[in-house]
Amino acid sequence: MGTDDLPHSTPGAEEVDARGISALLDALEADPAIRPHGLVLMRHGSVIAEGWWAPYRADRVQLLYSLSKSFTSAAAGLARADGLLDLDTPVLDYLPEYASDLADPRMQRMTVRHLASMASGHREETLDRAIAAGDGDLIRGFLRTPLDAEPGTVFAYNQPCTYTLAAIVQRAVGRSLVDYLRPRLLDPLGIREAYWIEQPPGRDLGFSGLHATTDAVARLGLLFLRGGRWGEAQLLDADWVAEASRVQVANPGDWGADWSQGYGLQFWMSRHGYRGDGAYGQFCVILPEQDAVLAITSETHEMQRVLDHVWNLLLPAFDGPPDPVADAALAARLGSASFPASTADAHPADAAPWEGAVFRVAAAGAPAGGIREIRLRRPAPEQWELALVDDHGELVLPVGAGGWAESEPDGLPAAVSGGWDAHGFVAEVLLLETPHTLRIRCRADGSATTRWVTDPMHSPLARAQRHP
Repeated sequence: MGTDDLPHSTPGAEEVDARGISALLDALEADPAIRPHGLVLMRHGSVIAEGWWAPYRADRVQLLYSLSKSFTSAAAGLARADGLLDLDTPVLDYLPEYASDLADPRMQRMTVRHLASMASGHREETLDRAIAAGDGDLIRGFLRTPLDAEPGTVFAYNQPCTYTLAAIVQRAVGRSLVDYLRPRLLDPLGIREAYWIEQPPGRDLGFSGLHATTDAVARLGLLFLRGGRWGEAQLLDADWVAEASRVQVANPGDWGADWSQGYGLQFWMSRHGYRGDGAYGQFCVILPEQDAVLAITSETHEMQRVLDHVWNLLLPAFDGPPDPVADAALAARLGSASFPASTADAHPADAAPWEGAVFRVAAAGAPAGGIREIRLRRPAPEQWELALVDDHGELVLPVGAGGWAESEPDGLPAAVSGGWDAHGFVAEVLLLETPHTLRIRCRADGSATTRWVTDPMHSPLARAQRHP
């Protein structure tokens, strides 16, 4: 499980000062806007630090959002090696049935490379417009969205680019991305579980929707760091890795310092090295200069801040003095890491009004998670559970007091911690296969509120926050 099959070492043995790694953990844990879930750090091909903040764990997949794109890049690289894909061939050569849908004649010159490097000729994201224009077909909607410039000349982070690239790869290889990657990449890398959202059924989404473990991210990073080589096998062409990890198009913008260093083939260039990343803090940071890979899964809106912590605290630790005491302290800390639980009282002063109580969720629009009612129960004297009620029925979840209670109602992996404060009952619901947390408050007047810490991008429903 996890990284058991990978080489392991200590920070000191690989010339990394463990105190710098600990300083990074301090910064991540102390920042109220960053909620770390898992971390794997590798140097010289060995795992030197790894940990998961319980109830998150090594064998649990997490939705990677746009970090999925880097796995799509790998699939495209394999298809090119198989002679099924050429970067500089026009898109319409692979999708001729869309020739009548072009909003702009310049689209005839749009190539696979332009898709892979987010240089379609659009100056901004086209997803919403493409959905509206596509009559249920995102590729058609994308090609019906007028260009702003000649393909290859401007950058726009644009989901339909990757969706179209993924569709071309899947058509060329005759199977889904996961099925194509499984024998060629996932199995050789030791990636056991990988699940991709399909839209429509049978077509992996490509630009998002991949659920995989933190160590799967680290393994992909190590493959690219090694120029596509894994052990004695050349899994991915070194030329593809070189193309993917160099600037294909400039991307000046206002997203932050590490989002304006240039874009490769489904990889961002960084102030240091390059990376794949996904919404809400999913990172695969590849550092060729340091011969290192850092994988992080988390929940945050402050992605630039995470990278700032990495550059300011971790980078100076490379080639630092060995410290066996610090190595041992770091390993112990990561081995016992846990996600902060509720500090509210385990029981109310008077339990009677709360037992069996029903709370209506007050919301100006659609309630967060699709939850319209919350029911609080006491199945045993020292135990509480809450039932989240949506249009599909109940999700019954035990409540941890001072810790996390894990359960899988209707196959939904979740953990809950909660209790009572001066204003009523409060709880956090971690949807463990995603970056998302649902916060709940129930008041004595029978009202309740639900709020996402980070808003899910694929489905607004709490019960949908799991792998396909």
